[in-house]
Amino acid sequence: MEHLDDATRTELEAAAFRRLVKHLDEHKEVQNIDLMILADFCRNCLSKWLVSAAEERGAELDVESAREYVYGMPYPEWKEHYQQDATPEQLAAFEARQAQKRGNA
Repeated sequence: MEHLDDATRTELEAAAFRRLVKHLDEHKEVQNIDLMILADFCRNCLSKWLVSAAEERGAELDVESAREYVYGMPYPEWKEHYQQDATPEQLAAFEARQAQKRGNA
């Protein structure tokens, strides 16, 4: 992508981000804990990254607005309809992932 100008690269990155958000919206069965175990990020992380990017650019964006964008609805509504309780296996895998990160830090 080095051959692309900054504006084109930014447009492609933005399009890829929107596609990721759409993909996650189409796969609500994928729980945030699953994402955290496998990829060390989740929908909430994306929301926080949006807020951070806004702050870096002097724009105002609160976490709840960012979450609504990422989740496609207010976060409490998404949790009510789609979030499942983590299984003991998921919790153990998440803790193992966290322990691994601490060991590599």
